[in-house]
Amino acid sequence: MRVMVTGATGFVGYHTALALLAAGHEVSLLVRSEQKMQRLFGPDRIRDFTCGDITDASKVRRAVAGCDAVVHSAAMVSTHAADAAAVYRTNLDGTSTVIRTSLDQGVGAVIHVSSVTALYDPEATVLDENSPPGAGATGYGRSKVACERLVRQLQEQGAPLSITYPATVIGPDDPGLTEAHVGLRTYLQRFVPVMPSGTQYVDVRDIADVHLRLLEQHLPPGRFILGGHYIPWTELGALLFGVTGRKPREIPLNPGLLRLAARLCDSVGSRLGLDLPLTVEGISYATHWVAMDSRGVEEGLEFAFRPVEDSFRDAIGWLAAAGYITAGQAGTACL
Repeated sequence: MRVMVTGATGFVGYHTALALLAAGHEVSLLVRSEQKMQRLFGPDRIRDFTCGDITDASKVRRAVAGCDAVVHSAAMVSTHAADAAAVYRTNLDGTSTVIRTSLDQGVGAVIHVSSVTALYDPEATVLDENSPPGAGATGYGRSKVACERLVRQLQEQGAPLSITYPATVIGPDDPGLTEAHVGLRTYLQRFVPVMPSGTQYVDVRDIADVHLRLLEQHLPPGRFILGGHYIPWTELGALLFGVTGRKPREIPLNPGLLRLAARLCDSVGSRLGLDLPLTVEGISYATHWVAMDSRGVEEGLEFAFRPVEDSFRDAIGWLAAAGYITAGQAGTACL
């Protein structure tokens, strides 16, 4: 099978491309930087690639030519208010271009890698494959909801199109430093926030494995929740202690005050062009998480998410090996 992958120099796309190659499939990559691609994959491993943007239909058409399937994982990810317009335009235009061009070229299976933010609704009690598109009033969430509506419309028209919804993605070998790993570094170097709610972590290698299974098993188009494991904030410190052997500092935080501080950061950051650590969108997810139900994937694909301790151990070991944290901060995770 020959598969075109967008976003293959990003975290999810990179591991999906690796899984496809390891399974003996051919890949065609659409990348913005040949140099970054070669640094990640090696100078000779990827022979078929196109340099271009996901909004450029001619480049997408070239990358898709001769492919049996497409995995669209490229997206602009930022919850900063100053980036909202660019995020919306890039993600919606790019998704429309990649998916419509792929379908026009006769591709038999397309996977759109979405996000929990596409379904996020603070009034919901659980998110699953039957959840409607979320509220997504601002920023990154708004862009993912718009993409969600587009893709569902195409699904309803009979397009061979599936959607996956990863939770917070962690794991080793991140081509950059995603927000989830920035958070993990903060917990190890500074403190773990203790507050109501929690978050869900899914290993990037599990996401890649699900993408591979969806393509190889030729399953009917559908929607697939990749929630992984829910971790309350009150239990995160103990989890990190079990993985590293180091007891992190834990600080109780007031969600209301956090949201107030995030609004201030968004306002100041937008006016002064500063990249401040708190955002209204990010804090909304952190202080009012809605649980994701992954039973559809677990039962339908007979799939088991790897233990969250293994994901944290491998992610922390990689952070240390890459120089983002010290060996002392990683503790036993880098032994």
